[in-house]
Amino acid sequence: MRELIVLYCSIFLPCLSFAQILTNDTIPRVAPISYEINGPQVKYTAKMPPLNQIAGAPKAFYTYFWEYGDGNYSFKENPEHQYTSSGTYTTRLWATNNYDNGKPPASRPKSVTITTDNDEASIAPNSPFEEEENLILKRNREPIPDQEMVFITSYKNTNNYVSNGKLYLFYNDTQFKNDNFTIEDTRMHHNERIIPMQAISQTRSENDDHTLLASSLNSILHNRTLFAQDTTKRKNLPLTLEESKALYRNYQVISFDNMKPNEERTIFRTLKTTPEMIKDTSAIVTLRSIYVPDVNYDNHTVKDTEMEIVTSHDPNKMSSNGWLMNYRLVRFKRLKFRVRFQNNGEGPANTIKLEVDTPEMFDKSTLQIEGMYPECPICPKEKEVNYSCLDTILKKDKIIFQFNRIYLPGSQQKNVSEIDSTKGYVRYSMKFGKKFHKKKTKSRTAIYFDKNDPIITNYATTRFMPGISIGTKAGYIIIPTLDNQKEYFVGATISPFKSYRGYYQAELMASASSYDQLRNFETSTIQANGTENLIRYSESNSYNNISIYAIPASYRYNINTFFAMGAGIQLKADITSKNTQNTTGEGFMVFRNGPGVEIIRNQDIDTQEAKEIKEDFTNLQTGIFVGLNFGTVRLGPSLGIRYVYNFDSPTSQIQCYGIWKF
Repeated sequence: MRELIVLYCSIFLPCLSFAQILTNDTIPRVAPISYEINGPQVKYTAKMPPLNQIAGAPKAFYTYFWEYGDGNYSFKENPEHQYTSSGTYTTRLWATNNYDNGKPPASRPKSVTITTDNDEASIAPNSPFEEEENLILKRNREPIPDQEMVFITSYKNTNNYVSNGKLYLFYNDTQFKNDNFTIEDTRMHHNERIIPMQAISQTRSENDDHTLLASSLNSILHNRTLFAQDTTKRKNLPLTLEESKALYRNYQVISFDNMKPNEERTIFRTLKTTPEMIKDTSAIVTLRSIYVPDVNYDNHTVKDTEMEIVTSHDPNKMSSNGWLMNYRLVRFKRLKFRVRFQNNGEGPANTIKLEVDTPEMFDKSTLQIEGMYPECPICPKEKEVNYSCLDTILKKDKIIFQFNRIYLPGSQQKNVSEIDSTKGYVRYSMKFGKKFHKKKTKSRTAIYFDKNDPIITNYATTRFMPGISIGTKAGYIIIPTLDNQKEYFVGATISPFKSYRGYYQAELMASASSYDQLRNFETSTIQANGTENLIRYSESNSYNNISIYAIPASYRYNINTFFAMGAGIQLKADITSKNTQNTTGEGFMVFRNGPGVEIIRNQDIDTQEAKEIKEDFTNLQTGIFVGLNFGTVRLGPSLGIRYVYNFDSPTSQIQCYGIWKF
């Protein structure tokens, strides 16, 4: 009996537990907000639901983003905030579940009523702006399809006078087929207002340095890489707006007034990622922000925000701007990569090593470091130093970046409240090697924090657009069963540009052919007097045809650079067919005497006829073929031979041709 009970528990209890997990997972997770008021100061907290740990990932944890309802915000877990004025404020919380299975927990906005005013001068200044900086962009999380994220725009008046200006947000890159974002809500706290985009016109820059709009726009767009630029100061606002409208499908314009010198303001936008957004987890999408501090001048700040598409919230990630490239144009361009990481430990990390898989198609000797955090100089080669630096080591199939003698706090470390201080990244770029093929690559990074086990990132993929390759071909067709046969053809092919291995190809060809055909037959008639007449005919046909060959689909495979094979379906129709026919008949008389037969020549009934027969759209044929190509089969000239088997007579056909692909 005891054994039966043990067996029952071992079989059914895990199933019940698993069913319970599934049931709980279907229940929406919530994180209710609570607070304590002490005059104008409020302490916030939230009751967080349990985390569902991703198997094999680092320990799951929450990150937080709070909006206080007065234009201020915090990334702390349990923040405290002092309001400057009495009133009712709506506080919001977005919690992000890192290394967790499931969606982030939802928090209902909470109304907080403050009954006492506070002296603004008594609040310690806590400006996020550095000297000369006037635009800061942040977000609470990376985008996941069909989830919300908050985009934070902080701007500052660095002029020494009160000004009126504008803020532009451009979104939904035109390089992607589908929209990636919709703006669900825009929260403004200083009487800003959303306005339509006005017709683009030129004003003047502060130093009257005009830059003409016009011809340079096309070259700017043509040379634009997928990795967006950092903050830039510009003076030609019409050019920037035209460029931005070409790069993005949607935009929002916000106008603000009466901004005092050194005043800082913040706008919050809730962006909803669409279900149709690109699913490539190594792709990068961008948002472009343009800050015009004074509408009377063209001087403005442009800042592009890069974001990686993710399927789960993981602060350790690798991404690339090579998610979809034009093979014809990338040979001399630099492909850019970014590896970002976060120290989730309970103490600081002093050595961080990033081992990046690097496919052989990249030229590692062209490596350039585009940016890093923590910021430090590059380590000198063959020399030991006692200061913080980034060491780079090139191996056959890897690039190793190692931060030495740094201090990166841990997110679980005591007294660490700013989550961004626990994050770092390396941005770098490379060119392709001299001989690289059009094939997809996958790279990922092993991240080591001091002597801990590595954290393995996602794969960053690079792939090429199919492109279009037009080919011209000409050749000769042999049909062994026809007499005195000649056929020449010319045509065109269409296929993906310089495919590495397998691809599909369609063809269309026109041919001119001629051949002879002999036919012998006889007829007999019985006359009224009982005499039997026999005529033996010899018919010669001389055909001249104009034909069309169509290959709607064929599959081809490049074995290497110089040898390829393929197979497919061939359709043929004679557009025009002209037959010069000569028929000669010899007459005979047939006498049947019992079992014997006597045949006597009779020239009186001889016949001779010549005629020309024309027909259109005849001789429809369907066949299958296999073939081989020799030469520069991916791009350029090659020679080919193809055997075609037609389902109608004549069944066999051999094609010899030359082809040049562009």
